[in-house]
Amino acid sequence: MVEYPQKFRTNHTTTNGLSSNDVRSIVVDGQNGIWAGTSKGLSQFDGVKWTPVAEIADISILYLDGNQDLWTVARRRLFDHNYQIAFEIPEIIRTITEDNRRQVWIAGSNEIYYSTLDRAWHHLDKEPIGCNIQGMAIDNDGRIWLATDNGLISYCDGEEVLFNRQNSGLPSNNLRCIEIDRYGHLWIGSDAGVTVFDRQTEWYLINGSRGGLPYEDVVQIRLGPNGQRWIGTTLGAILWDNGKWEYFHSKRWLPDDYVNAISIQDDGTAFIATSEGISQIEKRAYTLEQKAEAFEKTVLARHDRRGYVTSCNLTVPGDLSSYMYRASDNDGLWTSLYVAAQSFRYAATGQPDAKKLARRSMEAIIHLESVTPIDGFPARAIIQKGEPVDKSHGEWHDTKDGLSEWKGDTSSDELDGHLFAYSVYHDLVADEKEKKNMAEVVHRIMTHIVDNDFLLIDLDGQHTTWGVWTPRMLNGEWKLQRNLNSLEILSMLKTAHHITGDHKFQQAYLHLIQQHHYALNSIDQKLIAPDPTNHSDDELALVVYYPLLKYETDPDLRSIYLLGFERSWQIIRPERNPLWNFAYGALTGNHYDRQQSIDSLQRIPMDLICWTVINSHRSDIEIAAEEPGIQEKQSVVPLPVDERRMMKWNGNPYTLDYAGRGGAEEDPTIFLLPYWMGRYHGLI
Repeated sequence: MVEYPQKFRTNHTTTNGLSSNDVRSIVVDGQNGIWAGTSKGLSQFDGVKWTPVAEIADISILYLDGNQDLWTVARRRLFDHNYQIAFEIPEIIRTITEDNRRQVWIAGSNEIYYSTLDRAWHHLDKEPIGCNIQGMAIDNDGRIWLATDNGLISYCDGEEVLFNRQNSGLPSNNLRCIEIDRYGHLWIGSDAGVTVFDRQTEWYLINGSRGGLPYEDVVQIRLGPNGQRWIGTTLGAILWDNGKWEYFHSKRWLPDDYVNAISIQDDGTAFIATSEGISQIEKRAYTLEQKAEAFEKTVLARHDRRGYVTSCNLTVPGDLSSYMYRASDNDGLWTSLYVAAQSFRYAATGQPDAKKLARRSMEAIIHLESVTPIDGFPARAIIQKGEPVDKSHGEWHDTKDGLSEWKGDTSSDELDGHLFAYSVYHDLVADEKEKKNMAEVVHRIMTHIVDNDFLLIDLDGQHTTWGVWTPRMLNGEWKLQRNLNSLEILSMLKTAHHITGDHKFQQAYLHLIQQHHYALNSIDQKLIAPDPTNHSDDELALVVYYPLLKYETDPDLRSIYLLGFERSWQIIRPERNPLWNFAYGALTGNHYDRQQSIDSLQRIPMDLICWTVINSHRSDIEIAAEEPGIQEKQSVVPLPVDERRMMKWNGNPYTLDYAGRGGAEEDPTIFLLPYWMGRYHGLI
């Protein structure tokens, strides 16, 4: 299996020993030990827990010199490695650094001090700086470089030079930090991005439009190993690594978005200090199979309710131990996707556990049809009375025995998912007894639909809100649903014929094609502007295309279906959706953006919590024009999956902002289905 760097986040707070969650500074020592300066003292990390080591209040800066001695700054006072006051100045100490002779330098807002090797402290004899010092670096020539709120100041041997927006390549005079690399380049952070200066004449600006920096309000820069550049901002942390930017923001990655400090271990693991704790972000060598194994455990831990698999709610935001099962509008659909994932897994690996899980959830789907009083009418969801579950709003009915409730007004979404699950499970997992049982259930469902003029009829004798496939409506007033719903019913009929062998379903299939142009309707199933875009429909189209193109062998009909499939994929292609890409590759044999698909699987976060995610402030994105029916801001190009909101593949990947607040955890089928589909078809 191919390894890749999987991102993991660990939060550190007072619960595992920090003196305070208000962490102002952090350093890594020569042994890769971690030291954190907080508002209530100094703490040290041993790899497991934090231990308070010095009760120094209001720590603002930690600095490790070349001798591996730790200096601690608390407002006006500087403490040595024995935590004794080494020096005190009349103003707040703003920065600390070291020259190549290992003399330590500190600066307040206007004054600069340095220590000689005997640790005697001296005031730099010069006029006070006429602006506020915010960062300091000293090059190998002994020249002092000061980042101030009025530009960059160079000072050496009594000569002072001011570089500002008016006379240099600086984009802003408000400089917050400065670092110097081993080649002497100055890396300067400001409220307008990062500027790299060769200390002579050349200035290189890195911002959203020049270099792709995700956010420009920079307060920290740290130069890491192997060319890494960590950038702290007022709204998240940014990593430049291996030729690409990665943006870490929201509680998925950080306790708080304002970055106070960053320090980096030799292996590239970053410790990011915020006012709400520390985030440890590391990249571990991982395989997609390991990720699948981890997510299988997540499903069983919090998402499997008697075989029904979907997202769960968190009664305490962000706290996985507070999970509560959810009975959603679409338990049948989401569980069907899980059945397909486990069926593909079983076919790819032969693992008995995959067969067991697929069977358990397949039986749960079959049960949805048996609990309603109408043959062939499946419920959306079912709950046992008294079980702790978050029940969605809608039309609930008691079962005949009075022990459970089932949800009606079943939608086309459910039928799409059910027939997809029946198809994949039937072909890859089911034994002969199961096939017979499934054939009976599928026969009842599709007979109910065909006999009712291609409508899904509920208890009240009326069709459900979305259970409509009849020609008199689709080829009439239901214009927006015409093309997708035509595709849906053709796929369901073809699947029913395959599973049951009853020729009446094939006859109904041909009737809709020949008399009502349903095959032609399907060509334009993917709606685009000026029609409203519906990304939920994209997922539904995928699960009905899969069995239809698998079972239809007539070259003329396949040619028509492939016109619509190709058109849909080309529109969806920029989304880097591995589910669509793998299905497209498997069903057509065409190029399917393999690497983009694998990259999306790799970048699905291990944390599946639905956190609030805000991206509309970013400087590296282009805002799209408004679309009909979509109120929120969208990007022209979708952001990577680990930088946008957590959602199933039915969500809008172009959406920038989402107020999730940590109130739910998505179920891992978003990874498991495309991964195991790709494995089964030999695409991974």
